[in-house]
Amino acid sequence: MNTENPASATTDLRNTFMEEKAFRSRTVLVFGAITDVSAADTVRRLLALDAESSDPVQMLVSSPGGHLESGDAIHDVVRFISAPVNMIGTGWVGSAATHLYLAAPKERRFCLPQTRFLIHQPSGGAGGPATDISIQAQEIIKARERIARMIARETGQSLETVMMDIERDRWLSAEQAVVYGLVSRIVERRSDV
Repeated sequence: MNTENPASATTDLRNTFMEEKAFRSRTVLVFGAITDVSAADTVRRLLALDAESSDPVQMLVSSPGGHLESGDAIHDVVRFISAPVNMIGTGWVGSAATHLYLAAPKERRFCLPQTRFLIHQPSGGAGGPATDISIQAQEIIKARERIARMIARETGQSLETVMMDIERDRWLSAEQAVVYGLVSRIVERRSDV
């Protein structure tokens, strides 16, 4: 806690209080870019909540995405723990965030009415010698195929449809995401989950 600046110390206390309330309510927030740091924090919370109880965990997601492998870590841990996870999209759920969102079974995937979803193929900034660029390009192609298979499996869409849909950015409203199979239903209140 910051003892030099009273305003900062007050903010630190308020944040700690809010974190404790979120933990007690079995709620995990994934907001902002997905990085190795945010993934580690999310995984730590999921493991702690799972160790405490097998009651459902509410995970609210509003993220443009980020690092695919960091999203993989969250995705895999959601499936690894015993406690069921209710995914609740809000704001926007894009790219790697959509990947981690799809970790929950369809019946546990919800979103608020204004949520927008984005699916697309992975991208990368290849650099270095030609042989390294070639290796990176092959890895991006493998990641694209893996993501497409996962989206197809979790939505019921054919692999061919998903491969075409992720060729470019594909935006979906909450209603379109339900039709596509990303979301089971749109909710407006916590009691709807």
